[in-house]
Amino acid sequence: MRSTLRVLLLLFLAATARADCGERIELPAHAGTTQRYALAQPAGNEPAISLLLLVGGAGRLALDAQGCPTKLAGNSLVRMRPLFLAHGFVTAYADAPSDHTGDDGLAGFRTDPAHAADLGRIIADLRRRSGAAVWVVGTSRGAISAANAASRLQGAEAPDGIVITSPVTVGNPQGRKAWVSQSVFDLPLESILMPLLLVGHTEDACLRSPASMLQAVAERSPSQRKQVVTVSGGPGASIAPGLEACEARSPHGFLEQEDAVAAGIARFVRGGRY
Repeated sequence: MRSTLRVLLLLFLAATARADCGERIELPAHAGTTQRYALAQPAGNEPAISLLLLVGGAGRLALDAQGCPTKLAGNSLVRMRPLFLAHGFVTAYADAPSDHTGDDGLAGFRTDPAHAADLGRIIADLRRRSGAAVWVVGTSRGAISAANAASRLQGAEAPDGIVITSPVTVGNPQGRKAWVSQSVFDLPLESILMPLLLVGHTEDACLRSPASMLQAVAERSPSQRKQVVTVSGGPGASIAPGLEACEARSPHGFLEQEDAVAAGIARFVRGGRY
């Protein structure tokens, strides 16, 4: 019965989120380009912490007029957004900038300092609008973008904390496209001083994000407040290792464990333990 109620709650939240994902905002970005993000406010009038959500894959959401993703709609952070709202957070989806709308999306731009600067403009805008802290939350390849922002930005454009889930830690230097060699280790992780949460899944069979590498990422950062969490259980444990295991509806994307993972992230962001 509890499982059924949980599924119904998730379906309700997803339907509500799809009806109106938030205000679509456009900001200037690098080299005369533009970048859109979708801003959604939780219930209540008190200042709320903002979560800037950075999806994996190509990173291109192709936000529609209602601020809803028309691409990558199954991404774990897209599925968790209504849960973060229910926990009282402002949520913001970052789309790819206007010069990265092809099939590869962000591609190798994820490690570029200009990408960090673009995200910094969103962070500063969120901080101005909410009057509260702003955290970046990146998953899979989105973790590369999150680490880029957290390690390079300063002042009002810097995030107050970082959460990375199922981060890409193993690149493929023999790949057909050069950018598939990238991982979070290509960023100056030693510059990440703010609170840091890393979440992986023991059953993640994606070749690019083994949970065994989370500790190595944490050790590169001198942050005084950091935690490494490995989730277990859920469906999908029988998925064979390979690139197919990097899809969002798998242990890599915390399938059917979204509510627990979102709750743990909420606790850490608010100063507790996952």
